[in-house]
Amino acid sequence: MTEQTHFVDIRHAQKSFGSLEVLKDISLTVERGQIVGIIGSSGSGKSTLLRAINDLDPLTGGEVWLDGVQVNKTLPHRQYEKHINAMRQQVGMVFQHFNLFPHMTARQNVTMAPMMLKGLSQEAADKLAEEQLDKVGMLERIDYYPSQLSGGQKQRVAIARALAMEPKLMLFDEATSALDPELVEEVNMVMKKLAEEHMTMIIVTHEMDFAASVCDRVLFMDKGVVVEEGPPEVLFRNPSKDRTREFLRKHLEGAK
Repeated sequence: MTEQTHFVDIRHAQKSFGSLEVLKDISLTVERGQIVGIIGSSGSGKSTLLRAINDLDPLTGGEVWLDGVQVNKTLPHRQYEKHINAMRQQVGMVFQHFNLFPHMTARQNVTMAPMMLKGLSQEAADKLAEEQLDKVGMLERIDYYPSQLSGGQKQRVAIARALAMEPKLMLFDEATSALDPELVEEVNMVMKKLAEEHMTMIIVTHEMDFAASVCDRVLFMDKGVVVEEGPPEVLFRNPSKDRTREFLRKHLEGAK
């Protein structure tokens, strides 16, 4: 087996939907405790790359490794199901839309997976839910239903639900893009707190200020390739590629 040295190692990732090539030979590494931001226009392949990490969008070619184990193994169906379920328990993912179960309270949304997948008792799961909802500032609304919560509150519950599985890696796919502007910061503050705790994170975002303040590295993707990457203070202030400069100029003008 190839020796694994990186916490996340994406090797020659390629993804096609029919004749449309969405990811074109992307290789990427992320170290434990590192926070990597991914920026780019809609349709550049950012979300597909993120979803490939836990095999939600299986790659057409290439490999994904997490902590020394290949995620996208070719296995007989039953073996694959067992393998991928174990791998996905190590990866928390927060989507643009909250995907909370509407008929469950915040507490129930958080406790369900630890009870079903990890065999926690109701008492242990309730304690875990209280800890995680407190962490995201939602303890006072632990018994509220999603319909009783704002968009920012729902997203914070979704983050607590992901954290309850004690993941090694957190993936955020435009976690604030569906929120009203005044609710964005409350979610960003939770993500900043996770950054302070050295949680390994890969964050697809359109918020350049947030990426600059939180990320160790930022990747700019365009048309299925990584055009440029580097520390945010370099990428945002002095990009080396014309396409990156064009994207940042348009984005910053549109934000005014």
